[in-house]
Amino acid sequence: MEAQLSAHTRVDEKIQRVIDSIRPVDNEYVQRAQQRLDSLTKPLGSLGQLEAVAAQYVAWREELAPKVAGKAVYVFAGDHGITDEGVSAYPREVTPQMVYNFLAGGAAINVLARQTGAEIMVVDVGVDTDFNGAPGLLHRKIRRGTRNFAREAAMTVDELNAALQVGIDLANEAAAEGRTLVALGEMGIGNTSAATAITAALTGKPVSDLTGRGTGLDQQRCERKAQIIDQALRRHFGEYETSRPEPLDIMRCVGGYEIAAIAGAVLGAAAKRVAVVIDGFICSAGAAVACVLAPQARPGIIAGHLSQEPGHRVLLEAMGVRPVLQLDMRLGEGTGAVLTFAIIESALRLYNEMATFGSAGVSEASPS
Repeated sequence: MEAQLSAHTRVDEKIQRVIDSIRPVDNEYVQRAQQRLDSLTKPLGSLGQLEAVAAQYVAWREELAPKVAGKAVYVFAGDHGITDEGVSAYPREVTPQMVYNFLAGGAAINVLARQTGAEIMVVDVGVDTDFNGAPGLLHRKIRRGTRNFAREAAMTVDELNAALQVGIDLANEAAAEGRTLVALGEMGIGNTSAATAITAALTGKPVSDLTGRGTGLDQQRCERKAQIIDQALRRHFGEYETSRPEPLDIMRCVGGYEIAAIAGAVLGAAAKRVAVVIDGFICSAGAAVACVLAPQARPGIIAGHLSQEPGHRVLLEAMGVRPVLQLDMRLGEGTGAVLTFAIIESALRLYNEMATFGSAGVSEASPS
């Protein structure tokens, strides 16, 4: 269903034009992809989800001989005022420290990006520090961290639009550079709280069912985290389980700058027909908002993995997206998404390079 935006939280006209430009999938490509897969020298459906991934990519890219070019992972970083409430096991200072680690090549995402041949783009959307023009960093700061959403809205309407535009602009740049497949990741102490709040408000599920341990909270602090998020949602939206607030109101009130930028990247990539691999819980929160704003963007999204965060499964089910991997990960950074690059490329090589029954002279199965 198309989102009906509230009077006080609207996207800029420029962003609305991007949303309006996203085309639905052409069923002809879906059918031709399936015909190709069914003609390959294997029992029907025997490659399982590899076949689904290949067909999805073919239909999205509208390429009967699909290829992957210019793989990259965009790691959006931002801080969260909600950390003032003690919802994280780590201090806010870890966010800029990890950004420097990304730039130095020492984080898990750097290792996996090197392994898969993907370029890494680190984007400062709202980190609470001054990076003084650090080389290699994409400087797109909206503000030095969101406000504490337990006490006030996390961002203004203008800030929300600016963060969405950051993601759209980077997706446009990716398309202009010839990239056909990108991964989205994030870094931000406190952002599991924001993602949990977004998930609860979008789905109407109780916060207590969605709250995980994030960066390593013990049970007592985890319960307190859930209580803080629940109270914040009631402050902003009343009975959020039934009021079902609008997606942009949700993002403005509780979201992070990096989560909004991820939503913008999903929208921008969809408009340019670039396939997007989302990482875990936080990325999925941004993607879920994008899919409410533009349901036709969903077929361009591949879920890299299923996180250990309890809210992640709920979000993916609400989006109708099946994760490719399940490795009990909860690191973020885009690690699960980049791991999935190899699976996607394998699926496409099978699609392109396997012989058909006709070309190989292999007998097909007898009709039942």
